[in-house]
Amino acid sequence: MYDLVSLGELLIDFTPAGISENENLLFECNPGGAPANVSAALAKLGKKTAFIGKVGNDRFGMFLKDTLAGLNVNIDGLIFSQDVNTTLAFVHLDESGDRSFSFYRKPGADIMLEADEVNYDMIKNSKIFHFGSVSMTHQPSRDATIRSAGFAKENGLIVSFDPNLRVPLWTDLNAAKEMIKIGLSLADILKISEEELYFLTDTEDIEEGSKVLYNEYGEKLMFITLGAKGCFYRLGDNTGHLPAYDVNTIDTTGAGDAFMGGILYQVIEKQKSFDEYTVDDIRVMVDFANAAGSLATAKRGAIPALPSLDDIIEVLDTGKRISG
Repeated sequence: MYDLVSLGELLIDFTPAGISENENLLFECNPGGAPANVSAALAKLGKKTAFIGKVGNDRFGMFLKDTLAGLNVNIDGLIFSQDVNTTLAFVHLDESGDRSFSFYRKPGADIMLEADEVNYDMIKNSKIFHFGSVSMTHQPSRDATIRSAGFAKENGLIVSFDPNLRVPLWTDLNAAKEMIKIGLSLADILKISEEELYFLTDTEDIEEGSKVLYNEYGEKLMFITLGAKGCFYRLGDNTGHLPAYDVNTIDTTGAGDAFMGGILYQVIEKQKSFDEYTVDDIRVMVDFANAAGSLATAKRGAIPALPSLDDIIEVLDTGKRISG
């Protein structure tokens, strides 16, 4: 039995790594892809995880396979395309470490995953299924994602969803909104950014926007990540906010996935039904996840920056949260 199976993109993040002698920007090759990052995050916290997706039969694909396998993420569901190369993303960082992306994906192997290539037995043999919307931008991975999430729901898994909206990957933002709404309709646990909440609800009021989503989709647990400002949470009609932790931020890539890993780690540890959760439970979960997400910003890359359980506990013990 797996604690979590994730499905979606596994790709290369080329992360800024200084300036060359010729004064040109250098990029470091790092493994990434939000669903894969979440599987890796939980594996680094000692949980049994697996990943389903597609990469190219190239050096980048082999590197990604070896990275997940090295973290003890099961890769029986990883498919190698003979025709399409591994997807590449170049990460651009501003002075505060916030990132934007340029994608090389026309097509990339991640969007070529077909529904009949998915290992459904692997999904059925898990506690949690996690996915995002990046694998819903194009066919055939769109159908593979929706069918897999629906299968997980039908088989009684906890379904976790992070929209992870990447605007450059969508040719039509109305289509993006419709696909994300399908994800919302299947999710028990939702992690969403402040910007994504505004995109979906047309309100910049977090309390009101989260209420709109809750009333329409009924997510059991909802977390709105606010970057350095921490996280707003909603448990039914109960809402609140907890700050992030004060670290030396250099690269925010993967911070949301580390946060998501922290939340799902707590869900697995608590072994509670959703109607048993209290506000105190949620605050403990968010504080733990905030520590995980904050730590992930202190190193370059996504998977390489994911913290261990000892790292998170050490930060929690310091109590060094961002004020204001």
